[in-house]
Amino acid sequence: MIASPDRTPLTHDFFDRPVLEVAPDLLGRTLVRTTPDGPIELRITEVEAYDGPGDPGSHAFRGRTPRNAVMFGPPGHAYVYFTYGMWHCLNMVCGPEGTASGVLLRAGEVTLGHELARKRRLSARNDKELAKGPARLATALGVDRTLDGTDVCAGPGAPLYILRGTPVLPDLVRSGPRTGVGGDGAHHPWRFWLSDDPTVSRYRAHVPRRRAT
Repeated sequence: MIASPDRTPLTHDFFDRPVLEVAPDLLGRTLVRTTPDGPIELRITEVEAYDGPGDPGSHAFRGRTPRNAVMFGPPGHAYVYFTYGMWHCLNMVCGPEGTASGVLLRAGEVTLGHELARKRRLSARNDKELAKGPARLATALGVDRTLDGTDVCAGPGAPLYILRGTPVLPDLVRSGPRTGVGGDGAHHPWRFWLSDDPTVSRYRAHVPRRRAT
């Protein structure tokens, strides 16, 4: 008999650890988005770790800015950024305050609120694609910059929070380079995903931009 996912909210202590410990430990956890139309829940299946000022791939690499300020705050809060002028992405702040490390939520399996997610993701061919990729995940959940700084450990009543869910066995976790990261951080094996899970996004290597001639 398979046990039901644990509905206990994660604590700030869970996130107050090195990002490379937190990232794989988020796999299998339950992310809850509360909306006026009802809740949406998903099981986290893919993440990427970003290790603050020491990581060339991190938004915090060049220091604190108005955009990334939440990353430098206390752990257990959401960092939401807007990219390419059209997409939002959702991250979890990790480590002691000031370290600016975080975990990008790349993909998940919607387990509750499918109809709400489908309305936001009309281009999804099936439910496995609803949150298959970081921008799709944020779109399916209705995540935008208004949720930047949200305490994801507050539990029921909060607009966004994470439950213990069902932690996965280590032998089901795979790791490899992060998607689209170039330069010195290109080969860090800091992307973690559940083996053979159909909701995991496709890996894409970094492609350098060509300068106009």
